[in-house]
Amino acid sequence: MASQSLSDTELATQPAAYWTGLAYEALIAFTRARQAELGFTQPGYWLLRHLSRHDLSADGRGMTVPELQQAMSDYLRPEDDLAAEAEDLLRRGWLTLDDGRLWITPAGDEARAGLKRHAPAIRDRIHQGIDDADYVTTLKVLRQMIANTGGSAG
Repeated sequence: MASQSLSDTELATQPAAYWTGLAYEALIAFTRARQAELGFTQPGYWLLRHLSRHDLSADGRGMTVPELQQAMSDYLRPEDDLAAEAEDLLRRGWLTLDDGRLWITPAGDEARAGLKRHAPAIRDRIHQGIDDADYVTTLKVLRQMIANTGGSAG
């Protein structure tokens, strides 16, 4: 379905699930490709974020891979292998392993902060040509569709 050749009336009849699915895959692929160019993976970055008391971890307490998988269950993709990602971060010296729990190292927290600095540029590229008002309207529409279908819009 090429949206360039569809009128607004025709677009209004298009299935939202089709377009949101395409958008999801394109956005994930774009984001992960930009992160790969910078030498890291999205799941690896999430591991660092979840283990850092300066980010998503309230207390900086170490976590097991299953605990991390549970914490990320809403956004992990089937191909994401947190155990393999953790091994890579252990090799880099960004994590340590103690009694089955992963802990972020000072070098890992520094890397996490450095990686986080790239997020605005990635977001800016994705949002290029889209003003904030249109973006907000789109999210409100999607949230309402989720609510209309019995889902949870978080």
